[in-house]
Amino acid sequence: MLSPSSLRSIFQWTNQQCQLCHLPLQPGETLWCQYCLSQFPQPPYCSRCGSTTLTPTAQCGRCLPSPPPWQQFYRLGEYDFPLRQLVHQLKFRRKFWLAAPLGHLLAKQISHPAPALLPVPLHPLRRLYRSFNQSTLLAQAIASDTGSLCLPNAISRARYTPMQRQLSKRERRRNLHRAFILKEKQIPEHVAIVDDVVTTGSTVAEMTKLLLRHGVKQVDIYCICYTPTTN
Repeated sequence: MLSPSSLRSIFQWTNQQCQLCHLPLQPGETLWCQYCLSQFPQPPYCSRCGSTTLTPTAQCGRCLPSPPPWQQFYRLGEYDFPLRQLVHQLKFRRKFWLAAPLGHLLAKQISHPAPALLPVPLHPLRRLYRSFNQSTLLAQAIASDTGSLCLPNAISRARYTPMQRQLSKRERRRNLHRAFILKEKQIPEHVAIVDDVVTTGSTVAEMTKLLLRHGVKQVDIYCICYTPTTN
């Protein structure tokens, strides 16, 4: 991790110009100018499964015959420019300071926040390599705005699994079967799982099923980006 003085230098620099168009920021703007923020991909979506739809809907046609195990889905936008680049910088270029502003933007979309937020956990080996869990940083930022309790250690990885982005939809489900362990036994009946990107939903579905087996009544999903897949 960077020292406090290094962090101050980063924020002083990033507060001077928009990180997308590089034009000077106006008073009240942080990291991105209002114009670039307006370009974030935010098409309407199904608030049950997260799929992009023509108009906002509580439950799309895909959910009617086969609804996901969770109840509500909140997302900041689609996995497209510039959110795709920002998430990539956050995860793979270790720009961890992007988590807070992205989390604050997502918090504005959440109309009925869950009392407790559970970040998608990283395996200790991957956590050691990356040096931080981006889902935990996002959950902490959201919790600061919603008043929710962040429980970063409530769920852990039971085993090391290959990265999901390398697998097909069927392989993702098989890869994550029984991959999580619930460590925190005293959690509210209404919780939200926080992740950076949801593609097939395999990860959050497996975590949701685990929580439902242990008495949780409602599970919501909070994510920065949603991306469809045909695999």
